[in-house]
Amino acid sequence: QVQLVESGGGLVQPGGSLRLSCAASGRFVSIYAMGWYRQAPGKQRDLVATITSGGRTNYADSVKGRFTISKDNAKNTVYLQMNSLKPEDTAVYYCNAGGIISAALMKDDNDYWGQGTQVTVSS
Repeated sequence: QVQLVESGGGLVQPGGSLRLSCAASGRFVSIYAMGWYRQAPGKQRDLVATITSGGRTNYADSVKGRFTISKDNAKNTVYLQMNSLKPEDTAVYYCNAGGIISAALMKDDNDYWGQGTQVTVSS
């Protein structure tokens, strides 16, 4: 089992910045990949960015050049630095973790999700 706790959402004006954090805890020894997804009202949940334990990153085209994902492996924490925010970035942002190796050294095929944090970009 893995628990993900997000923080850092809020209200920001267009052009502003926010930094989201997601801390993973539980009985595991490693996580292969963590990432951020977002869901706007009435829309599906979409990928924002992912990062592997080796540092490989992947971004949605809509956020490239504006958002940066990073990870502190020692703290099992992933960050999303969001700059030049636009009203269309408004959504609930969810943290995700996958590719878990449990404390019993078993592969865990589950995807884990945080509770979500609201990001609102508005003047």
